[in-house]
Amino acid sequence: MLKRLDKIRFRGQKRDEFLDLAESPNASDSECNDDLLMKPRVSLKDAEELRDPAGPGSISMAAAIQDYQRTESDRLNEVKGHLEIALLEKHFLQEELRKLREETNVETLKQELEKERSKRVDLEQKMNEILKTRLEDSPPPPPKAHGPTVNGTGEKQKESLSSKLWKWLYERFGVYIEDFRFQPEENTVETEEPLSAKRLTENMRRLKRGAKPVTNFMRNLSALSSWHSVYTSAIAFIIYMNAVWHGWAIPMFLFLAILRLSLNYLIAKGWRIQWSIVPEVSEPMEPPKEDLTVSEKFQLVLDVAQKAQNLFGKMSDVLEKIKNLFMWVQPEITQKLYIGLWMAFIASCLLPYKLLGFIIGLYAGIKFFIIDFLFKSCPKLRDKYDTPYIIWKNLPTDPQLKERNSATLNRRPVVARGSLGAGVPSGIGREEESGRAYSTKRGPFHEVFNLSENERPLPVCENGWRCCLINRDRKMPTDYIRNGVLYVTENYLCFESSSSRSTSSKKNKVIKLQDITDIQKYKVLSVLPGSGMGISIATPSTQKPLVFGAMIHRDEAFDAIFSQYTKIIGRHIAVCGGKSFK
Repeated sequence: MLKRLDKIRFRGQKRDEFLDLAESPNASDSECNDDLLMKPRVSLKDAEELRDPAGPGSISMAAAIQDYQRTESDRLNEVKGHLEIALLEKHFLQEELRKLREETNVETLKQELEKERSKRVDLEQKMNEILKTRLEDSPPPPPKAHGPTVNGTGEKQKESLSSKLWKWLYERFGVYIEDFRFQPEENTVETEEPLSAKRLTENMRRLKRGAKPVTNFMRNLSALSSWHSVYTSAIAFIIYMNAVWHGWAIPMFLFLAILRLSLNYLIAKGWRIQWSIVPEVSEPMEPPKEDLTVSEKFQLVLDVAQKAQNLFGKMSDVLEKIKNLFMWVQPEITQKLYIGLWMAFIASCLLPYKLLGFIIGLYAGIKFFIIDFLFKSCPKLRDKYDTPYIIWKNLPTDPQLKERNSATLNRRPVVARGSLGAGVPSGIGREEESGRAYSTKRGPFHEVFNLSENERPLPVCENGWRCCLINRDRKMPTDYIRNGVLYVTENYLCFESSSSRSTSSKKNKVIKLQDITDIQKYKVLSVLPGSGMGISIATPSTQKPLVFGAMIHRDEAFDAIFSQYTKIIGRHIAVCGGKSFK
């Protein structure tokens, strides 16, 4: 568009001679170029006449002519700019008009209206045809002893009555018949809202408010089961067992639901009724901020992402455990469920329903009020005898299954053909065997870092933490920052660089925990909100502390490293103190 506008030129010398922009004809490029070529020649001749001392006119006249030409060129440039703006506005208005026409879809609405009209006409024709065929198929009435005029009038009256009846039926039930017409479903695509910090906070508050009644109900049930209020739990236990004994358990629950709805109605009308076993803690409501800075928005997104990650993780664990329970992933666990279902099926077939309901209600009351209270008060007892808790705790999730499979593959010994008959030495324990079998992506762990075979990552960091090593003593960009994985063993802190091509590379970093002089959390960029995503470690061999940055699980890694570091330092101090005492 801009290239076409640059080709537009104007002819003429005076501003009054220009045509109106709406009525001016389009000039060709050749004409514009000719005019542009003619202009400088005329100006050169005028300049020669002004320079010639013998020529007509004076110096003042020449200056006036030059000023006049300059003002004319400025006017031409101004008109040219206005024309470009007008053409651009016209182009944009045409685009908007085209979009509006596409959005309105007037033609599609007209087509749908015509289809509905044609459907209505077809329906009327079908109804008329049905009425005609039924009237033709109906048997003629028997002749009567009266005259022919009487028979003719009787037939006409019957035809009029039947037509009126069918017309009334059509007017009465035609609309309902039309509702049963099969039509293809319309696929409606929901429009997704753009990401907004204000909308994000509002949705999080709505979710919190919506889940509050459910969380309060579950908290009250837990308090009732754990005998938080002894009198309330005792009264509830007596009422429930009495209802079960007399067979009123289901009516009792229905009455409680009606009572809850009645209380909600009174609360909606303005009554202040608060009944809860556990006192509700009123959380302070933060006023919504309209204008958020970039750092506040970034921190808000991080908080929401963390909450969503934890929530989705818990939901995924529950769903995966249920799936694995029914898919026989753990056969010994699913076998218990299988036997229990068979026993319940046989009991439902043999026992009467009244006795079966009494047994189920009695067991549920004793378990909820007594057994669960004992298990919550005595965790060791729960770990031994609470069958549902043990089953749920031992059910694996999909990530746990992947870790188990990878661990079994890594622990599988690699035996050469010549050593098939050789057994494993008896002096090697399980820990040494698992440490020897553990390997990283580059190879065995002890070979990658040139360590002893006993050194292996702690259970917290079996897969390592993804991070980048920032060595501020180096000046080269390739040595300054390295991406890789960080591991912690019993005595060492190991960093495996992702750019290392061999198993034991110089790019890998091994730090002895005993040599660390200082360890603390570090914030690489002070502009970003929060406490940062890095760990700084100072050693005597480095002038500036090494920084392991861009760690998603920074707090977990820091706790693991710091706890192991304190163990090593405490052990070293104890050894040194024992030697000095001797």
